[in-house]
Amino acid sequence: MSVASSVLIPYASYLRVYEPLAAFPEPERTHWARYARLPRTPGAQEELRRSLADLLPTPPVPVPVHESGEAFVARLDGVVVICPWRTRLRGWLALQELAGQFPEPVLDAMLPPVVRVQVESDYERWLSRNPDARPWIRTAVWQVPLRWFALFGDEDREYEPGERPSGAEEAGEGAGAGGAGGAGARGVGKAPVLRYRTTMAQARRRLARALRALRESIDDGPMTEGLIEVGRWLEEFHPRALVELDFGGLVHALPEEWLAADRSAAQMAEGIAALRAGDGERASDAYGRLAERWRTVRDLRFAN
Repeated sequence: MSVASSVLIPYASYLRVYEPLAAFPEPERTHWARYARLPRTPGAQEELRRSLADLLPTPPVPVPVHESGEAFVARLDGVVVICPWRTRLRGWLALQELAGQFPEPVLDAMLPPVVRVQVESDYERWLSRNPDARPWIRTAVWQVPLRWFALFGDEDREYEPGERPSGAEEAGEGAGAGGAGGAGARGVGKAPVLRYRTTMAQARRRLARALRALRESIDDGPMTEGLIEVGRWLEEFHPRALVELDFGGLVHALPEEWLAADRSAAQMAEGIAALRAGDGERASDAYGRLAERWRTVRDLRFAN
């Protein structure tokens, strides 16, 4: 196994939309119908490993030359639903965000200017032919954006504890959140899973209630603007889709006790309910506790 394929690649969370086959035009619908019948399909870590492998050559390949034909597959009420990877499109969008996060000398060291110019040119040409394109997956690094929790209820939560392989050394025992030893040992065994899944209809209802409560109680701010932007994205998809929030690689950075105890969607719902009831103090307290919990996670990005 190559180095690129054996390395765990944390630490990102994902907001995904899975659509029924009827939402896809032909011949894509037939492709996904056949794909869903495969005995095994690759997961998120495999997608990330492939992307990492593309960064190893000189010069690097930050965006795949061809779009991926892979997808995540799930079932909603017995119906197959598909979440295409669309790795190439997401790579272009990620590079646009990257440009706003680092000064140009740092970007030049990461990706030579000639590579960035070529990638931007490729994206402009592609976008002119696909003006309505949108990703089925949103990614956040070292956090779950708080606005994502507004789409879910505590009843949507699914948690599976991790498992260490038999005989594994207890490296990293007692390490705090983000301890390198704990992350490495956990990566050898079965990682924990923490995710939320709900229907598109329910996600849209919750988002609309949250927006209404915010607008009636406080001035527009980052949370309101973020919910509006997520709502516009959701409107692009089939009404019978599945919406998933996956903690993804974050599970490798956080203790299982933290994951098992996390009730972020419930805390968000508590704050929204307090706003609707006119109890600003309780709403502020609920949101403050939620924001502080996730601030400690984001701070791990800068930990030694």
